[in-house]
Amino acid sequence: MRRVLVWVSFVLSIVVLAGIALQLYFIAAWVFGESGALDAHKTVGSAVVHPAEVLIFLVALGAWWRQWRNVGWSFALAVVGTAQVFFVGDLQEPGNGWVHGLHGGLVIFVVALAAYIARRDARVLGFAPAR
Repeated sequence: MRRVLVWVSFVLSIVVLAGIALQLYFIAAWVFGESGALDAHKTVGSAVVHPAEVLIFLVALGAWWRQWRNVGWSFALAVVGTAQVFFVGDLQEPGNGWVHGLHGGLVIFVVALAAYIARRDARVLGFAPAR
């Protein structure tokens, strides 16, 4: 059962990374004038990326029970991903742009955490060499 859960975690972490790549493309298209791209950016984030981040943590509880460091990395991804959502702000009422800029800035940490989790799971599944 653990191997199945590690597989699920691995696939979800790849989904997060691919979803973020799509979101970056969509937000760049919006910045350069494609009006519908902002909706696509939001949809991928709210329907794919953020749910996958939370699911990675929930799956990690089963896959890594009593290996709290591994559970902790997955929990960190869920926390940072959720914090990132709260920093979006309102485009109609931007308020404090410096604070809302954390939405974009935190993506670096989300990518790092998702990549770490993908590599960890790939090692366990035998796809990547052990350290």
